[in-house]
Parts: sequence; C-alpha cells; structure tokens
Amino acid sequence: MTGLVNSIQSLAAVDGPGVRFAVFMQGCHLRCGYCHNPDTWDIYDGTEYTAEEIADRCERYREYFGNDGGITVSGGEPLLQAEFVGEVFRLCRERGINTCLDTSGAVPIDDAVKRTLSFTDRVLLDIKFANDEMYMIHTGSSGELPLGFLEYLSLKDIPTTLRRVIVSGLTDDVDGIGELRRIADSHRCVDKIELLPFRKMCSVKYEKMGMKFPFEIYDEPSLSDMERLNCILSD
Repeated sequence: MTGLVNSIQSLAAVDGPGVRFAVFMQGCHLRCGYCHNPDTWDIYDGTEYTAEEIADRCERYREYFGNDGGITVSGGEPLLQAEFVGEVFRLCRERGINTCLDTSGAVPIDDAVKRTLSFTDRVLLDIKFANDEMYMIHTGSSGELPLGFLEYLSLKDIPTTLRRVIVSGLTDDVDGIGELRRIADSHRCVDKIELLPFRKMCSVKYEKMGMKFPFEIYDEPSLSDMERLNCILSD
C-alpha cells in the first residue's frame, strides 16, 4: 500500500508527546486562513512511499523516542489517506511504536477512518474556532464535523489532546476559550488542551507559491497573551 507524503521530520518536538517521527501527508480539503503548509493542499503532489518504508524509517529513530515518543502522522489532512495511515499505524504498533494522529477531524467517519483510529494511541484534534459560522468563513468547512469526530473518540476512549491556534483579535476571546474548556470537560477522552500561538513565518511559502497569505492582517499573540489565556483554561 502506498501514500503521498509531503515531508518527514525525523526528530520533532511539537507534534505530540516526547520526541516524534513526524510524517506530513499530502492533501487537504480545508483552506484555513492561518495554514502553515499550503504546499500540502494538492493531494496529487508529494512523494510516494509504501507503508513499510515509513515504518522502517521510523524504527531507525526508536532509541530517541524514550517512554513517550513515537510516530505522528499529520498533514495536510492525514485522514484523506486513511487506509494508508491505518496501515502505517498497524505496522508501527506491531513494532511497539506509539502512534499519534494530528487531524482537523473534519472528515466523515467511514470504515477506513475507524480502522486507522483502532491503531491510534493518541489524537491531536484541532477545534479551530468557537462556532460554525467562524469555521465556514475561515476554513470552508462546518465546525460540526470535528465535534462529531470528538464524540467518536470519546466513545472509543482514545486519549485526545484538543488544540487551538490563537490569533490576536480572532481566537483570543475569553468566551471562546471558555467554550473550548467546556467541550474538553464534556468528553472523557480529552486529557489535555494546547493553545498554539499564531505565527506568520509561513508567509514566505505563500510568496513562493504566488499566493496571498489570508491572515497577514492579524497580529501574533504575545507571551503575556498566551499566559493569560492558559490561566483561563486552568481556572
């Protein structure tokens, strides 16, 4: 079985617990205004790998994983190639490698997705915006899909980290953070929330691709902004 991969980061520190072997899949159906990887959008680009090749490459770095690390498959949206990701995770599980899926959750839960999740040790799930209207404006998709996805994760009791990118003047409001806390508290699978600061370093990619960076108008949050919002989460 083969899949199309955009890039691989051998020793990643921000893509799940511990040190991770991070695989960024090609293809995404969302158009998030702050996307850092517009080069992943076209599902027909990328480099072809077999599932065995990915598992073999991952295993070379096993000594760096420690007790918490392992493989993370991200994107793009990795579940657009769910059959491939599921096979990679199955092979990694056989080798005792921890598996982590970084997803928008904005996908139907079909048999291929269910199979992938059956081999997933942790999900990093983006709950990008506070309501469906903002989801439609800034991603082009409904916010109901990720919430339905989270219901399934809770049903299957798959450990889940909720994530949100904090954009000054857009996702840094107290009510929105409170709603994220409420969502976490109402789903038993969620054991962690991560607030990620919006950064504009990706604008270089947009320039090279001859595209306008949609969120150029927004400011990056300061350290004090992030501390304030994390305090709200912990109250």
